[in-house]
Amino acid sequence: MQVSVIILAAGQGSRMNSDLPKVLHPLAGAPLLHHAMRASISLAPDRTIVVVGHGAGAVTKAALSENPEALIVTQAEQLGTGHAVREALPALDGFTGKVIVLYGDTPFITPETLEKLAASPADVTVLGFHTDSRPKRYGRLVMEGETLLRIVEYKDATEAERAITLINSGVVACDAAVLATLVAGLKNNNAAGEYYLTDIPAAARARGLTATAVTCEEAETLGIDTRTGLAEAEAVFQARARREALENGVTLTAPDTVFFALDTWIGRDATIGPNVVFGPGVTVESGAEVKAFCHLEGCHISRGAVVGPFARLRPGAELAEDVHVGNFVEIKNAILGEGVKVGHLSYLGDADIGDFTNIGAGTVTCNYDGVMKHRTVIGKRAFIGSDTMLVAPVTIGDGALTGSGSVITDDVPPEAIAIGRARQVTKPGLAPKLFEKLKAIKAAKLKGQS
Repeated sequence: MQVSVIILAAGQGSRMNSDLPKVLHPLAGAPLLHHAMRASISLAPDRTIVVVGHGAGAVTKAALSENPEALIVTQAEQLGTGHAVREALPALDGFTGKVIVLYGDTPFITPETLEKLAASPADVTVLGFHTDSRPKRYGRLVMEGETLLRIVEYKDATEAERAITLINSGVVACDAAVLATLVAGLKNNNAAGEYYLTDIPAAARARGLTATAVTCEEAETLGIDTRTGLAEAEAVFQARARREALENGVTLTAPDTVFFALDTWIGRDATIGPNVVFGPGVTVESGAEVKAFCHLEGCHISRGAVVGPFARLRPGAELAEDVHVGNFVEIKNAILGEGVKVGHLSYLGDADIGDFTNIGAGTVTCNYDGVMKHRTVIGKRAFIGSDTMLVAPVTIGDGALTGSGSVITDDVPPEAIAIGRARQVTKPGLAPKLFEKLKAIKAAKLKGQS
């Protein structure tokens, strides 16, 4: 059966106390919305529809950055979840499969749970979870055997219904045609004057249709409403990511201090030291090592490479096999060939570094002229002396050498030596005289101030 997904992302999230729409708050380096969208990928949905409202422009941009083929629907007035789905129905025109309604602020639903929803034979299927904590603000799923009779909100429930431990998550799966019929019949005769998606199981039963529930772990249904909830969700995500990394053969020497992004990928037998932070877009191949206190984002580290400690890899950093990037080195939009060594205290931005080249301490590629970025190209087996300033655009040939302390502004041919510094001048015996003169000047200034 074909499946389409509607993701509700129109709410403001006033309890977040933020100008940023709730679904754009970051979790593991990605907007909450991206987590919900990525969860649905396993279904290979025919259509992904994102309903936007508050901050529509920013939410639309975020949605399309994750899935350029997503269909965007605007809910101009936020009149409830049922109304949001009703607004999305025109985007389902011609679709005859099953529709799953998800929420942009619920990031942890697993592909396995979504597949259970998609496989349910009932006309309406609601996702629920069991809990003994009896949360007061959640609705209960009133069941009769496998049949879902209705969803009752806590404030409307009897004491017997409040004792039910099967809780409504809000996620619904329904045949597209049935969903259109049921949503069209929703009423807003409630205190809030809103149309609630939770009313459709009872509506389905009234029409002689089937309704049921499937269950998942409570943690999968965690919705983010507050900053506290966001922090709790971050802790949940990181705990899962660390556990999965360890199970997949990654060594984490201090797991609780490592922070992953949503899309972090680390190969088996890689080693990650303490206090390493992964931003979005990082791949670490098998056998590589990232030492303590490194920050990585938008980079690729190949097999056998060693990074850190205290290194920063920024977007566009590409490290080939057996590269060594040492302490207090920053790499940005640069490609380092096999066996390149950048031991310490250097910045390489907008650069191509050839195989087995050595970059001395304090080397800087001066890539920005105040208006435009320029590229530095260094050949294979070159030796860049310590404290070399490479003023881009500039090319250093294979096997070339630059003298320590040089400012290189012109291309250096292969196997040439380039020295670009002022000649040293030595004045024997002058140092004591200079110090005495400076002391006299200082004393005169102090006397004048008194």
